[in-house]
Amino acid sequence: MKVRRAQPARLGLIIFALLWMVVIVPASVMAAPYAAFVMDTRTGEVLHSRNADTQLHPASLTKMMTLYVVFQAVERGEITMDTEVKVSKKAAAEVPSKLGLKAGSSIKLRYLVRASAVKSANDAATTIAEAISGSEAAFARRMNRTAKSLGMTRTTFKNAHGLTESGHMSTARDMSTLGRHLLYDYPQYYNLFSRTSTNAGIANVNNTNRRMLANYKGADGIKTGYTRAAGFNLVASAERGNERIIATVFGGKSTASRNAKVAELLDLGFRRAPSRAPLRKPSKPSYVPGDESVIIAGNQDAPRGAGKIIRLSGAVKTSYRPKMRPGTAAPVLVAEAPVASTVLPDDIQTALVAAQVTETTAPAAAAAVSAALAPTVRPEARPTQVALQAEPEVVTRVSTSGGRHWGVNVGRYGSRYKAEKVLLQTALAEMSSLDGSLRKVVRRPTGFDANFMGMTRDGADLACRRLQSRNVTCFMIGPQS
Repeated sequence: MKVRRAQPARLGLIIFALLWMVVIVPASVMAAPYAAFVMDTRTGEVLHSRNADTQLHPASLTKMMTLYVVFQAVERGEITMDTEVKVSKKAAAEVPSKLGLKAGSSIKLRYLVRASAVKSANDAATTIAEAISGSEAAFARRMNRTAKSLGMTRTTFKNAHGLTESGHMSTARDMSTLGRHLLYDYPQYYNLFSRTSTNAGIANVNNTNRRMLANYKGADGIKTGYTRAAGFNLVASAERGNERIIATVFGGKSTASRNAKVAELLDLGFRRAPSRAPLRKPSKPSYVPGDESVIIAGNQDAPRGAGKIIRLSGAVKTSYRPKMRPGTAAPVLVAEAPVASTVLPDDIQTALVAAQVTETTAPAAAAAVSAALAPTVRPEARPTQVALQAEPEVVTRVSTSGGRHWGVNVGRYGSRYKAEKVLLQTALAEMSSLDGSLRKVVRRPTGFDANFMGMTRDGADLACRRLQSRNVTCFMIGPQS
């Protein structure tokens, strides 16, 4: 009788063990591993590292290398931004995110570059690979040689887009290194990564990183990535005054939580980085030739006349860069891109990004860029202005007038850092109603108020109601508050 009573207990243990193996263990494995890396971009100094050398799935961060190779190929005269590239069946069949390219159609390389950088289009990345190296496999070999020359010692690429493939791996440290080289090796193209939207030839596309760009002061890139195996990845760069930080996260759980974590890491970087540091740009590597002797500007199976064949025997001596438009003044490099345009020049070469001058020279540089390119200024891209007050306040946008004297308060906190963090997280979560407002931290005798200001009364009322629906405590602040 005792043995019979023990049998149900054994059966229960067996069922629990089966449930553990079938349900609980696989569910825990689904979460992508986490890694983070923060560096002072000016010097390459490591400011924070966690699992930074663990090989993980990079997802669409891969396209950073795809674009680096494109810029290198244009510099070497292998192809131009105006080259008409034919779309293969393979490229057109890539899974989303995609631009929507049709097999057999032709499109300029510049539009493929924009779609890859801004929308993270997989069909555009594959078309680029075939245009430059004849096949995606040959292009991947070139990517790996380039990665090695950049010091990316724990990275292996198998494709140009970053969709999950066995052996296609990288690390948070390596991707940060690549981001730094993109900034310093090809500054004339870096502005691509800060465009919130762009014309990609067959469609206007929005940036997959637009929330971070809009809500973190000084953010100007670089690249997002997501697959189920990778989680939510991001290599982000931001500049404030003389300081520039790159922060990388692998394995985020969602877009919002990843952005919040990257913002926290960037804040950490700005706190730890010295206000002044010598600029030590990384050495730009030389091109490393491989086994491909024929590079086809177009698709490898394109009919006669559809692509330009260039046979390489050693280094290309002449570099055919895209020519600047007639009458376009020499570009001016500025620190925080104080002027941004919704109508961008077709020639990427002429749309040089602002890079590394002090805040004191920013107004003059902005005027020079305005005169040269005559752009229409996006309201959200205007330069940051901070009023001088007895108690410093954190202001992220230019204040407005015309009845926009209202705001909302989302709490009082024990530290300025906590208030700033809550404001950023709230702005990322509720973009639609808080867009265009100012994030302001005001010190009170009992703590630090986290306020959104520069709103109309109706706008503040709507924002507060929407936040309350998210269980966020808030109240409206009137003009006299």
